[in-house]
Amino acid sequence: MLPRGYKYYWLCQVLGWTFVVLSMLIMVYSFSPSRIDEKFFVRSLMIFVSGITSTHILRYFIKRSNWMLLPVEKVIPRMIMAIIVTSLACSLLYLALIITFNVQSDTPRRIDFSTKLLASTLDIGLFIIPWTLIYYIYHYVAKSRKQEVDTLKLEALVKELELKTIKAHINPHFIFNALNSIRALIDENPERARTAITELSNILRSSMQSEKSETVPLEKELNIVRDYLALEHIRFEDRLRVEYEVDEDTLDQPVPPMMLQTLVENAIKHGIGRQMRGGVVRIISDFKDNYHELMVQNTGRLNGPVNGSDQYTDGFGISSTRNRLHLLFGTRADFSIRESNGNMVEACVKIPVSIPV
Repeated sequence: MLPRGYKYYWLCQVLGWTFVVLSMLIMVYSFSPSRIDEKFFVRSLMIFVSGITSTHILRYFIKRSNWMLLPVEKVIPRMIMAIIVTSLACSLLYLALIITFNVQSDTPRRIDFSTKLLASTLDIGLFIIPWTLIYYIYHYVAKSRKQEVDTLKLEALVKELELKTIKAHINPHFIFNALNSIRALIDENPERARTAITELSNILRSSMQSEKSETVPLEKELNIVRDYLALEHIRFEDRLRVEYEVDEDTLDQPVPPMMLQTLVENAIKHGIGRQMRGGVVRIISDFKDNYHELMVQNTGRLNGPVNGSDQYTDGFGISSTRNRLHLLFGTRADFSIRESNGNMVEACVKIPVSIPV
């Protein structure tokens, strides 16, 4: 079954080129009714077929080349060239059809092919120009509306995330664990206790002052994650091992705020916290195939199938990660979570890297 938008496209194509043919019929009838014969109607049908064919190819080329993603100043010269080429192609197809089926108009004087081609290209170009403008303006307006809706959704999601992130980080369980760990260190290791208080302060400050921007540099996210893992290490001791494999060139890459923190918390809560002997949390950041690949690996197992209703896939952290990536980067970004090597869970985020044109 054809998509709704595709049906509307073909309806507009048929109605548009039908209007072109009817306009030509009215024009000829008004100024030279004697020219209306059986061949005229066949030629009109051939204009209809040539017009739909050439403009459909133009549409395919525009979509394939992603012209709608380009700024207006870069689209205009491309559209001008496309109009010229499409008008010429449509004219060639039309002339080839009328010659093949021998339905040329009966004129007292012979006209060479180049003159016919030029005249036909100019005539058809008068219809290709409005077709191209209507097509581009429609999609430009549709894209602008979609961006506005996505922006509103993102703003609403950010506000929701700010509240839920505060609740997720500032919860009695986490604070009590951290304070109990710090209290145990006061006599045993006062210097480490002071450092732990600073780390807890950094986490609480980051939670309370959630970023207003849509993205933050990875380095800033990593600093908060390091503080969080340092506090958790006090509680888990040798049961928690942390490894970093971070390419320094990725530190300035934009990521959604608190996204990495959420994935690391899931790794601790649903992975390390359930292992008698503990395990490892590994944070990997690198470039791969024009993507910034950010990965959190932890010892453990998924509690169910990837599409099942378990905390790894349906929890707030995972669903918010997917939603934020979709709103910020559309289908270009990707998020997946899976088991690897038998006893490891791997959460992987792929964010497209902006390459200057």
